[in-house]
Amino acid sequence: MIQLYGLRLSNYYSLIKALMIDKGLDFEEVKAPPTQKDDNLARTPMGKMPSIGVDGKYLSESLAIAQYLDAIAPQPALLPSDPWQAAKVMELVYHIKLDVELVARRCLPEALFGQSVSEETKTSTQAELKRGLAAVNRIIVCEPYAAGNTLSLADYYLYFCYGLADVISQKMFNESIIAQNPDIAALMQKLAAHPSIAQVDAEQAEK
Repeated sequence: MIQLYGLRLSNYYSLIKALMIDKGLDFEEVKAPPTQKDDNLARTPMGKMPSIGVDGKYLSESLAIAQYLDAIAPQPALLPSDPWQAAKVMELVYHIKLDVELVARRCLPEALFGQSVSEETKTSTQAELKRGLAAVNRIIVCEPYAAGNTLSLADYYLYFCYGLADVISQKMFNESIIAQNPDIAALMQKLAAHPSIAQVDAEQAEK
């Protein structure tokens, strides 16, 4: 059995949980906040969420975990079989993660945790977020899924990363990054109804 370490409030924890549900994997959730304590650092070198445990061995970082899950449970596949299309999925994943979610995350302390960030950070975040959104808009397909005809890893990253970035953007800049693109908004609504994602959202709401 796989142990999934972290907290349900983490978007990346939720993403990995949805993947494991879709792949029919047997797993247990283990509450583990993001600390710098030795036991947590043994599982995840930067102390972040999530990490997984398999037979006493540990793996961190959502993309590495997703790759492992796809290797041990190939169906449903997270990437197309065509090498070019698979690469295009990963291209979209990286832009969503690096140029949208991680940029918006700079303002996370103020948006969700009552702390404050500098005006310089807010200004640079808003400007770089617009660039990142424009980059994603240039390559996202949304017909019917993020990268093409089939559900892929890009859809999970879109749902869980754009969701958090949208919350931050609304709180910090009074702008919904999802509402700005009707095609993405429609796809987000479709993904919210996907069984594994709906289950993850419902269970998170219970906490």
